[in-house]
Parts: sequence; C-alpha cells; structure tokens
Amino acid sequence: MKYEGVCIAVKDIKRSKNFYQDLFGLEVFQDYGINVSFGELSLQQEFDWLLGIPKESILEKPNNMELYFEEEEFDKFISKLEKRNDIRYIGDGVKEAGWGQRSVRFYDLDGHVIEVGENMKMVVKRFLDSGLSMIETAKRMDVSVEDLKAILNG
Repeated sequence: MKYEGVCIAVKDIKRSKNFYQDLFGLEVFQDYGINVSFGELSLQQEFDWLLGIPKESILEKPNNMELYFEEEEFDKFISKLEKRNDIRYIGDGVKEAGWGQRSVRFYDLDGHVIEVGENMKMVVKRFLDSGLSMIETAKRMDVSVEDLKAILNG
C-alpha cells in the first residue's frame, strides 16, 4: 500500500485551483473537472456526491486538521500572503515556536486550516547567521548537534 495524499472538499473547483496555484505554486498533476490533483493534495467539488452523503453534512472550518507546507523563503511568502485580500488569518499572524521555527496559519477559501512553516534548514541557518554556534543553536532548538547536521544536510 502507498499513501497518496489528502483530498479536501471545495465549493468552487476553479477558484480553489487558482488559489493553490497562485499562492503555493502547485502544478496540476491531473484535472477531471470537479476533481483536481496536485499530487499529494487533491481538491474535490461536490464532495457530498463523492461520499454519497447530504450536502449540508459537509462542514466548513472544522478546525481539527491542517494542510502543512514548509517554505525556504518564509519572509518572501509572508509578503506574498499580505498582498492578498482573501486570507483569513488564525490568531495573530506569524508565531515562533519554542524550537525557533516561524509559522503562520490561515484558512483557504473553503475554511480548511493551512499552516506554512519556515523550512527547518532555514531556521538552523538563521540561528547560525545570527552568531550562535552549533552547540548554542542545538540548545536553543532542544536537539543534538548531530540532529542539526542532519537538518543542514537533508
């Protein structure tokens, strides 16, 4: 068996397809009209039909899962996000986790939670560039120096 990805319910397939292409640069792998696959992420219009359940049972904003992306150019992505007028943020915008990774959470056009986190390799580089040693960076991130090396080489 092979894991293939996530399929999410959308109201307007064309609008949602453009959202994911424009914001994340995703490329369409397969397009069947009401179902579009970007590879590991698929969009499905008429999800009720697909599952054979009533349309009113398709929830918006369940807040119990998220689509997670990592971005090497995090600051550039935040600038791109801020230029859009269709983004509904969750919380106060960019947050920094205890291990130093910055992230932002927001809803897509259909109320699915999206998190975009700073690529972990870039977190390590940011700490090293700020003058922290490998040992200080490892302590700051609560990992071993070997883990840092693996992140940098991965």
